Amino acid sequence: MRREPADNERRNSQSVSFGSNNLRENWAGSGEHTQNSVNLPNSNLGTILNYAFDMKKNGRADETIQTALNRLKHLNKLCNINEPEQVKAVLATSEWMNSTKHNVALIYTGYIKYLNKTWTSPKYTKEIPLPFIPTEMEIDSLISASKQKTATLLQYIKETAARIGEAIQLEWTHLDLERKIVYIKAEKGSNSRNLPISPKLIAMLNNTPKINNKVFQYNRHALTNTLWELRRRTAKKLNNPRLNKIHFHTLRHWKATMEYHATKDIIHVQHMLGHRSIENTMIYINLDQALFLEGNDQFTGKVAHDEKEELELIEAGFEHINNRGNTALYRKRK
Repeated sequence: MRREPADNERRNSQSVSFGSNNLRENWAGSGEHTQNSVNLPNSNLGTILNYAFDMKKNGRADETIQTALNRLKHLNKLCNINEPEQVKAVLATSEWMNSTKHNVALIYTGYIKYLNKTWTSPKYTKEIPLPFIPTEMEIDSLISASKQKTATLLQYIKETAARIGEAIQLEWTHLDLERKIVYIKAEKGSNSRNLPISPKLIAMLNNTPKINNKVFQYNRHALTNTLWELRRRTAKKLNNPRLNKIHFHTLRHWKATMEYHATKDIIHVQHMLGHRSIENTMIYINLDQALFLEGNDQFTGKVAHDEKEELELIEAGFEHINNRGNTALYRKRK
């Protein structure tokens, strides 16, 4: 008499086939038996893939799912991922930073819960190192060296601090070019927001072909490779290895740091980034202090009485501080 397989066996003997670049397309349809499904042997890989599909059914973001997949598949190469003690040994002996170990342990906790198992997660302090902040000239050198589509994408992230996932989901209907505003549809549990964009970016967008409803027709994996090659080539040409440290998220960090430095308004920066928690935004106060307050903190102050004087001070490199009645206060570091 044929025995029906248990639920766990079904999960291990099936999987959902999908690529790392577009989970949504590969998960089209309902249930685990999609047109793209393939039969896998009773393996850890099959279980990992079905856990990813379970995350999708529970509303987790594609980027979150892909990160979990990458971590779990890497763990599976180093040990039997279904044995918590082996995973603990890998974490204990690896050279990963504690923040990475912390994140991997969190991901594994979700996976082991999916298997209806428990484990005692090791405790790792999550370190939050200050991110690398390039100069604006370095960012602009990459944009100048890019082809039109990539240059427009980089300029867009530079101005809006959008995540790369938010940027590649940008639709033409999200742009109000007449009022110079873009609507950023949030990802990763953040807030959506409307932000201003410059005439320069608008001109670049107007030169972008409208193939379909998406502004940037990009495969994320190919896009990452494009940036890596662009950095390598430009860093070599300009003899500036710092360019190799620039990622898409680096532009988000740069914009947030510059915005806080200009306004000293952390709530404004929180809104611009779409952060739900102010704690995630506080790092930019530390970055501002690290970048701008370690040297000479003496300033030359100037008062502008009309638009002509304001323009002259701006052209001379002065920074606007605030307004007092009919006058405007400016300063420039000595």
